[in-house]
Amino acid sequence: QVQLVESGGGLVQPGGSLRLSCAASGSILSINSMAWYRQAPGKQHELVAGITSGGSTNYADSVKGRFTISRDNAKNTVFLQMNNLKPEDTAVYYCNADIRATLFTRQTDYWGQGTQVTVSS
Repeated sequence: QVQLVESGGGLVQPGGSLRLSCAASGSILSINSMAWYRQAPGKQHELVAGITSGGSTNYADSVKGRFTISRDNAKNTVFLQMNNLKPEDTAVYYCNADIRATLFTRQTDYWGQGTQVTVSS
């Protein structure tokens, strides 16, 4: 059974920083892409940043220059460094990973439970 466990959310003032982590565990043969999504109250689920197994990244326009996604393939972990946070970054952040569990299974999307990020003075 594959699990994604997030950590690092919390309350921060505008202009502050937070670092989110998401570790995948369980039966894992390989991990393709990993990503962070977020959902704010009353808004749609949106992609924040993604990273391929080779390290190529993409970002939502709203976070470019402020957020950095990275991964540690040896530890099956993805990170999101968030700098210069704004109140509009307030949301529940979800980790996503495209994982192949065994030789006999296909790539499957897995999701973490979500971690709250609140940016407020």
